[in-house]
Amino acid sequence: MASNLNSQSVPLQDRVAIVTGSSRGIGREIALHLASLGARLVVNYTSNSAQADSVAAQINANSATPRAVVVQADVSDPLQVKSLFDSAERAFDSPIHILVNSAGVLDGAYPSVAATTDDSFDRTFAVNARGAFACAREAANRLKRGGGGRIILLSSSQVAALRPGFGAYAASKAAVEAMVKVLAKELKGTQITANCVAPGPIATDMFFEGKSEETVNRIVQECPLGRLGETKDVAPVVGFLASDAAEWVNGQIVRVNGGYV
Repeated sequence: MASNLNSQSVPLQDRVAIVTGSSRGIGREIALHLASLGARLVVNYTSNSAQADSVAAQINANSATPRAVVVQADVSDPLQVKSLFDSAERAFDSPIHILVNSAGVLDGAYPSVAATTDDSFDRTFAVNARGAFACAREAANRLKRGGGGRIILLSSSQVAALRPGFGAYAASKAAVEAMVKVLAKELKGTQITANCVAPGPIATDMFFEGKSEETVNRIVQECPLGRLGETKDVAPVVGFLASDAAEWVNGQIVRVNGGYV
């Protein structure tokens, strides 16, 4: 009975999870939440090592043995993504069970399609679409088969909202949503599931960048719950999808937006 209780309280006990873009924002909260469910974490960052180190330190604070390691990798570079997976397997001497791809970029100028530069478009697609592809491809080839394998890609409710100023961004995330549905079918026989979590407006640095107070207030008014989302609104949904309880959820887009869309 005790072991059953334990499996309920720490459903991800000792499973290895890579969370890309987990030095801040939604990715950070996801890493902390998966750790609270028993997972061993690879905290990935692109440029801010101090923030990533602080996430790992928070996870490791209450543990005799390290349960989180920090690995730098730019997800838009497939060689760095491969190295990220290599580092994860080495650090914990274990196959990887869970990939959460939370790394993403947004042009804070919110240009119309007519005003989007080639550089802005290319950077948005390099990180958001190519990055998700590189991570999903590596995960499809390397995640543990036979149970517990989870691929969770972060999309955006902008794919449903389709607001002006998000042309390249929404298109990059729509590509991810299409890919995850195909991937779920291709993983037949592995017991690895593939899903997207698509948050709406969440109070993070990325959300606030380039927005006036008036714009933020308008978005709050548009939400039926009358507030911005918080990172802790998203992390438990990812935690559920990563667990055995979510095995029957596969090839789905879960919109986490308070009814905004």
